[in-house]
Amino acid sequence: MALFEAQKVHKRFGDHVVLEQIDLSFEENTLSGIMGPNGAGKTTCFNVLTGRYKPDRGRVMFDGRDITGKSPGAIAKMGISRSFQVMNVFDEYTVLDNVLLAVPRVRRRSLNFLHDLGNDSLSTDKACVVIGKVGLKGKEHTAASDLSYGERRALEIGIALAAEPRLLFLDEPTAGLGTEATAKLADMIRRIKEGLTIVIIEHEMQFLFSLADHINVVQWGQVVAGGAPDVLRANKWVQASNLGKLA
Repeated sequence: MALFEAQKVHKRFGDHVVLEQIDLSFEENTLSGIMGPNGAGKTTCFNVLTGRYKPDRGRVMFDGRDITGKSPGAIAKMGISRSFQVMNVFDEYTVLDNVLLAVPRVRRRSLNFLHDLGNDSLSTDKACVVIGKVGLKGKEHTAASDLSYGERRALEIGIALAAEPRLLFLDEPTAGLGTEATAKLADMIRRIKEGLTIVIIEHEMQFLFSLADHINVVQWGQVVAGGAPDVLRANKWVQASNLGKLA
C-alpha cells in the first residue's frame, strides 16, 4: 500500500474546475515529482494534498488514514512537512534558532526556547545534524537574513526536516535559483532522501528528472501521464509537448 494517496480528488473555485478526478500515489522511501505547464492545476493539487485547500470531492489518505479536509497543522502532526515557494523563515533568528523551533522536543515544550533551551544539548545536537545535512554547517549562528538566497532555501528545507517527517513536500524548491545553486540543491536532496519519502512540485524539468523515481504530469486539472523519467521521455504526449523538449 502506498504511503500517501489522492483518490478521485476534485476542486473548483466558483465555476472554474481546477482539479478533476485526480489520482496520485506516493510509495514510501521514494522521491516523486509533480510537473506540468503553468495553469495546469499542479499548485492547487499540491495545496489540496497538504491541507491548505479542502477538496470538493475525493479523499486524501496518509498511511492508511483519511486526512481529507484536515488542517495543515493537524497534517503536520501526523508526520508530513512541506516547504513553500515563498520562503518561510524567521529572518531575525539565527540558522540554529530557526531549526530548533521545528525540533519536536522543542515544540512539545511550553518554553521560551531562546531563554530556556540554552542547556538543552539534545535538541541542539539534533538541530546541528539537520543543519549539516542541508549544507549549512558553520552557519549555525548566522542570522537568516544574512544568508544567500540559495542558503535560505536550504534553511527552509532544514526547518521542514527538523520536524522529523515521514513525508516531505517541496514546493518549487529551485524557484529563483541560478545554475550553481540548483546543482547544490540537487546534491543536498540526494543526501537527505535516504529513508524519507519526498514529493516535489517543480517547473525545472532537468532538475526533477535527475532526482525522481516517479513523475506525474498534470495538465487540464488531470494526471495525463506518469512513470519513471525514462518512461516519460518515451511517452508520446510528453514528447509532443513543451515538457518533452525540456525533459
